[in-house]
Amino acid sequence: MNIRDALEADADALASIADSPTDVMRNLVHDRTVRVAEDGTHDPNADVRTGDTQYDESNPEDLLGFVSFDAKGETVHVTQIGGTDDACVELLAEPVRFAEGESMTVELLIPPEADGVKAAADELGFRNCGSGPRFENARTEKFRLEP
Repeated sequence: MNIRDALEADADALASIADSPTDVMRNLVHDRTVRVAEDGTHDPNADVRTGDTQYDESNPEDLLGFVSFDAKGETVHVTQIGGTDDACVELLAEPVRFAEGESMTVELLIPPEADGVKAAADELGFRNCGSGPRFENARTEKFRLEP
């Protein structure tokens, strides 16, 4: 599995994973730190060819998942994460590494049905802090990792 910075060209694939509009995901790439996981069979140095799929520039099958995060104050906030269970572990480790280097806390909100993300958080040492805020009337749980 290769982990790399997301590119604007990944917006279609990110939109498919997140079930969000492409333009929202394009803005996410510009506004946050976004890392993507891709299958290890891909050559990260190969030229990107466009127009080979039904998508404008990226193919959802090329990416295994993504994570977006930003830092405010003493905390790194994971704003979105999605993908395969294995990808979620590798991707969630990205903001954790950043936070460790800066002696910051990491926080993320997980909806109850996101078992893969919850397992990744458990594996990386996050603790469940209880209920988080509701988004569109859906519950979340707040997870935190201290430095």
